[in-house]
Amino acid sequence: MKLLLTSAGIRTPRIHDALVDLLGKSISEASALCIPTAMHANRGGPGQAWRWVSGQEPGTPMVELGWKSLGVLELTALPSLDKEHWVPVVKETDVLLVGGGDPMYLCHWMRESGLADLLPSLQNLVYVGMSAGSMVMSPNIGETFVGWRPPAGNDKTLGFVYFAMFPHLDHEMLPYNTMSHAEKWAAGMSVPSYAIDDDTAIKVTDEGIEVISEGHWRLFNA
Repeated sequence: MKLLLTSAGIRTPRIHDALVDLLGKSISEASALCIPTAMHANRGGPGQAWRWVSGQEPGTPMVELGWKSLGVLELTALPSLDKEHWVPVVKETDVLLVGGGDPMYLCHWMRESGLADLLPSLQNLVYVGMSAGSMVMSPNIGETFVGWRPPAGNDKTLGFVYFAMFPHLDHEMLPYNTMSHAEKWAAGMSVPSYAIDDDTAIKVTDEGIEVISEGHWRLFNA
């Protein structure tokens, strides 16, 4: 599995080029499934999910990039379905587009649905995260970002990467997301931690980690 972890989707030409590089083909030749699950835990979540899935969130472009085919994978529905209804579809797709929202809610349903267990076997899959969809791949997210409280009561996430993320750095509509707050958050983390703005992404492959940015970011070493 190859990862492109973004703060706000495919917002810049450089992030777009990184996605095409991971795919090994054009977006118009690739199939995608979008996962809006994390949005349901937000206030106004149903409306957010519909706008994102329908490509009406221009600030976070992901689904509207011109995919060859596009489907919706709602994780909360999967435990009630036989795996043959959805696992083959995931195995055949080129890209998972995992939207933002509440990272702990998303983490819970990635585990409950069985998707988290399936992902390591999907060597050719490109996983594109946005905000919570990126954060969930870390070992933990820090109490700062815990909204919905999981049954285990902690901030542990999936641990597919060894670093944590502080998204939406210096966003005009998120006054808490300043560099000074990112520093305080990072001081409490036990892993290296990236603070990234909406024009920055982190590309993760077997070859290593590459920060792709037309904005600003900072790495805090644990």
